[in-house]
Amino acid sequence: MNTISSVLDVTNFGVVGDGTTNNTKKIAEVIGELKKLGGGTIYFPPGEYVTGSIILGDNMTLYLEGGATILGSADPEDYPMITKEDLEGYNREGHTGLVAARNAKNITVTGRGTLDGRGYNWWSNPKNEQRPRAFQPIMCENVRLSGISIINSAMWTVHPMCCRNVTIDGISIKNPADSPNTDGINPESCSNVHVSNCQVDVGDDCVTLKSGTEDDYLQKKYPCENITITNCTMNNGHGGVVIGSEMSGGVRNVTISNCVFNGTDRGIRIKTRRKRGGSVEDIRIDNIMMTNVFAPLTINGYYKCGGTDPNDMELFSLDKKPVEDSTPVFKNIYISNVTAREVKCAAGYIYGIPEMPVTSLHVDNFVCSMTKGDHDVASAPIMAWHIEPTKGHGFYCANMKDVSFNNVHLDVEKTSSIIIEKSELVKVSGLTSEGSNTAVEIKESKDIMISNSMVSPTAKDFIETDAESNATLAVNGVAKSNENQEIVKIVD
Repeated sequence: MNTISSVLDVTNFGVVGDGTTNNTKKIAEVIGELKKLGGGTIYFPPGEYVTGSIILGDNMTLYLEGGATILGSADPEDYPMITKEDLEGYNREGHTGLVAARNAKNITVTGRGTLDGRGYNWWSNPKNEQRPRAFQPIMCENVRLSGISIINSAMWTVHPMCCRNVTIDGISIKNPADSPNTDGINPESCSNVHVSNCQVDVGDDCVTLKSGTEDDYLQKKYPCENITITNCTMNNGHGGVVIGSEMSGGVRNVTISNCVFNGTDRGIRIKTRRKRGGSVEDIRIDNIMMTNVFAPLTINGYYKCGGTDPNDMELFSLDKKPVEDSTPVFKNIYISNVTAREVKCAAGYIYGIPEMPVTSLHVDNFVCSMTKGDHDVASAPIMAWHIEPTKGHGFYCANMKDVSFNNVHLDVEKTSSIIIEKSELVKVSGLTSEGSNTAVEIKESKDIMISNSMVSPTAKDFIETDAESNATLAVNGVAKSNENQEIVKIVD
């Protein structure tokens, strides 16, 4: 008789929690017994269990009791290889994850214990992208990960790929700051994903939404869609919540809310490049607190990593190129109620490509203040070919269309608060700008509207614009802070 509620204690099957014995084969035998029963729970009582890949099947729960730790084996042979022949269309051959599943339904990993990937056995070769993930369900349905702690992942930590109905709740992830490519939670080409109440502190991006590269024939068939990220804390890492650069299948219908980012290099980070294709659209971001970040908001169409050919001039050309199926798209992005303190590099960088501008971006109720003094070193706000390191800059915006900034407060010393280049249909309303520089700088743009804004009395002027941009510039409800300021100053 099948008893899906069956609970099998691994220690009753010869599994030893002494921190030394390799239990890979014994744990596989326990899973074999569960398959005979039609599913159930594989239970780990307190102890330290060395093992390679634990591959779950339908209707299975892996339960880690408090005090139970899974220790990733140091032997690569304990992690079966996923090959192109093994998984059609998958071009990233690599070792199966520490806890994994494929083509399975109703998979749960839960408890109060710990997964320790012991990634230090793998990190000495950071270019080895075949390192095993800590948790890797592939083409699964109804996946739940909750309660546990994950540390020292060898590669991306939580990596569901081409899965449906994924819940990640109340987990803690901790990887060393210098560990390579140890992203926290990376749903790739997944739909209906809910990430909540998690703490992430890693050596790369904290949470990243992906859908494959132009060469990932499996992943790019599926968009990453219907995603909720809420009530999470992100510490350190390269980005708080990131979209891309692998976005060839598209990323859409995403909400990010009620999160704290502390010390992440960037806050909200969207990145891609030409020839990657895909569309990032219908993204809503609300109620985010950031502290000690390089840049709170970056949208980068010139991401310089991962190019198939570093000598391909089209990837980083500033000239307008023909629009093709491989042209990436950013549109319908709404960002509101963001507070960023102790910002180092820039308030934000929005850097589209000329043939496909960032379209329908709306930023509301955004407060940003920079670090003070000369103790900070200039760094790259975005990883693009044309961007030099910065320190204490405002918003730099290029190649945008139908964009609005509403109720934005910026405390910037090094540059103009907002620089707008090669853009059209941009509205700035309710801007308050502290510092001694011009509030808004406009170049090679058209149909710009500035309204209901005020600037610090120490600023030189409110708006600096070239003659071309001034021809279609509309200014309304902007007052001088002192008699020496000009509302609009035309410069060569």
